[in-house]
Amino acid sequence: MVPILLVLLLALILFGAGFALEALWWIAIAVLVVWLLGFLVRGTTAAGGRGRWYRW
Repeated sequence: MVPILLVLLLALILFGAGFALEALWWIAIAVLVVWLLGFLVRGTTAAGGRGRWYRW
């Protein structure tokens, strides 16, 4: 009985990790798109140059 429960527990952990990793991939893709769009729509500075849209 214990090996069956361990396999079931392992399957649940792997399923949860797979779902979490899939969600993290979609979040990473969304952040990358926003980051790339930031370079296209950044504002201008008072001197007429292109400003940075991020703080680092």
